[in-house]
Amino acid sequence: MSERSTWLRVVERILRDRSAAEDVTQRLWFNVQVVRDDPPIGNPHAYLRRMAINAATDELRATSRRMADTQGEIEHLLWIEDDRPGQDRIVLGRDMVERIDAAVEALPEPTRGIFRLNRVHGTTQREIAARYGISTTVVERHIRRALHILSNVRRAE
Repeated sequence: MSERSTWLRVVERILRDRSAAEDVTQRLWFNVQVVRDDPPIGNPHAYLRRMAINAATDELRATSRRMADTQGEIEHLLWIEDDRPGQDRIVLGRDMVERIDAAVEALPEPTRGIFRLNRVHGTTQREIAARYGISTTVVERHIRRALHILSNVRRAE
């Protein structure tokens, strides 16, 4: 503990970061606590100096790896393509939705009601047939007719 300020300066000179040097010096102190003096260390000062330099070097390498990883992530994010639609596609899409809505509104009854029940509300063809008192084949024809009309609206783009 009496040499703490000395080792802190040594580590700080290597790292050039006071906060990181404090952390490394703290770890150095813990590491020194578990060092056995068997066989006896001939030059404790040199031994501590080597431990401090090694700990600082390890910290530099770890920081460098973290920075490289972070840099790689940043590079990756910079090159991700923006897959959001452009303003022109948004306007065209809204226009298409409005035209399809208008085409659905223009469908004759019962085609419009059958189509909405099936495609919007998820009602089965059998349930629609029972509700309208018609066969499932007729329900199928109404849905097919509506889809054909809406398909022509989309193609007329």
